[in-house]
Amino acid sequence: MTIKHSFFHLKTALVFVLICTNLSWSQGQFPQFKSKLDQTLSEDELYLNQKNNSLTQLKEKLRHTKVLQDRYPILEKLYEEYKSYQSDSALVYAKRSVQIALKNQNTIQITTAQLNLASILGTLGMYNQALEILNTMESSVAPQLKGEFYWTKRIVYGGLAGYATSVEEKNTYNQLGNENRDKAITNLSKKSPEYILAVSGQLLSQKKHDQAIALLLPYFDTIENSDPNRAVIAYLISENYKAKKDKEQEKKWLAISAISDLELVKKENISLRELAFMLYEEGDIESAYEYIKRSLDDAVFCNSKLRTYEISKMLPIINETYEAKNKSAKAQLIVFLVSASVLALFLLGVLILLFKQMKKVAKAQKNVELANNQLSVLNQQLQGFNSKLNQTNLELAETSLLKEIYIGRYMDQCSVYIGKMEEYSQKLKVMATAGKVNDLVSTVKSKAFIDKELKEFYSQFDQTFVQLFPTFVKEFKDLLNEPDSIIIKKGELLNPELRLFALIRLGIKDSAKIAEFLRYSASTIYNYRSQIKNKAKGPRDQFELKVMDIGTNSK
Repeated sequence: MTIKHSFFHLKTALVFVLICTNLSWSQGQFPQFKSKLDQTLSEDELYLNQKNNSLTQLKEKLRHTKVLQDRYPILEKLYEEYKSYQSDSALVYAKRSVQIALKNQNTIQITTAQLNLASILGTLGMYNQALEILNTMESSVAPQLKGEFYWTKRIVYGGLAGYATSVEEKNTYNQLGNENRDKAITNLSKKSPEYILAVSGQLLSQKKHDQAIALLLPYFDTIENSDPNRAVIAYLISENYKAKKDKEQEKKWLAISAISDLELVKKENISLRELAFMLYEEGDIESAYEYIKRSLDDAVFCNSKLRTYEISKMLPIINETYEAKNKSAKAQLIVFLVSASVLALFLLGVLILLFKQMKKVAKAQKNVELANNQLSVLNQQLQGFNSKLNQTNLELAETSLLKEIYIGRYMDQCSVYIGKMEEYSQKLKVMATAGKVNDLVSTVKSKAFIDKELKEFYSQFDQTFVQLFPTFVKEFKDLLNEPDSIIIKKGELLNPELRLFALIRLGIKDSAKIAEFLRYSASTIYNYRSQIKNKAKGPRDQFELKVMDIGTNSK
């Protein structure tokens, strides 16, 4: 698979160290990835069914394809699908690919098929046969496939190094592998995953771990979940963190690699085995045993000779510890069961006594519940009474305040009126004494005095009311659909409509009394009340009750 983005030159690779801290896969700690790994293991059947369905479709497609040229890519795809799943089947399709490529007389196909054949022979532990094929074809490899050729050879030598029985032999194979890796780097396309793998491997061997991580982390985020190289890249990242002795990061990336292997049903894997051994060293024997056992099952299923050999060296160690732990757990279980049995007999006696006591308690509880229910009813009634009492107290407090203020204003007004009447009487006496009969009659008939006093009276009323209920006008308008219809003249506090409902707010609801107070007819007062109610928000019959709530805490 080709990568989607170009890479910076290796000289600037260290810059990626800062970038990598923000990558999505760089977040999180090992425990959350272990949980994901355990979940993936439990969903093994799901991924296996997906894998088998994909293989069935490819085989069906191959069966219906008769043109040799068209059969080759299907055979190559089947090889790729089986390569890390079932090595024996992958070998079959690799050989068939070689046959078809030869019939097609396609040089590129022939070389690719032979490289695939050599690679799977290495997986099966047939290293001599793999090297024989590679050595035979070396001189005829097309320039564009030189990189893949040397990379395949490096993989084969890596397998031989894993099987080496002596340090000298191991070093020899590792040296040959590194030589072919370096040749691969000079021939591979820099946009190929093999190039990234080769360069990161070179940096690892040179102990340039930060540069390797800076190269691999950004590349990892470009890889799709379905890419088989995803697990390999994650494993290489873990190897670099291992060299840096960062165990937490090493475990995390091993878990990520193992998750990818499981999702793609890659039986030829290494990460789960490596993680098992790390957890064993940390004392998590159960997880270690589960992971190593699964690794062995996968290796046997795939027929991967090298992986089976590597796991066989670790399995007895982990298995022995696991069995010892189980024996210890069984001994502890027996002690626990004996102790539990004795305790159970004691508890049985206690339970019998408790049962008798509980019957008595249950009866008492029943009586208590009955009393509580009665108390609850009484409490609700008391709350109702308290609520009514509070409302009454508020009304009384308001009434008391109104009486206090209006009595004071009434006394002041009466005193003023007495003074004015004395003044008016004196004025009339003067006219009568002076014989100004006509002026006297004209003054007595005139309404100017009454109108003036009435205007003064209403002004005093408005001032007093607004003092008591400063928000009355605003709240009154808020009760109307057409608040702008209430117009107050300049210099006035209330208009006739507001004055009418001010009286209602004070508790004067009788239209006749209101008419007498405002010097209007009863029908006029009725019409005013009806017109305002027609503009009210909500039900008409609730309007005056809402007016009574203005300026109180009951809203």
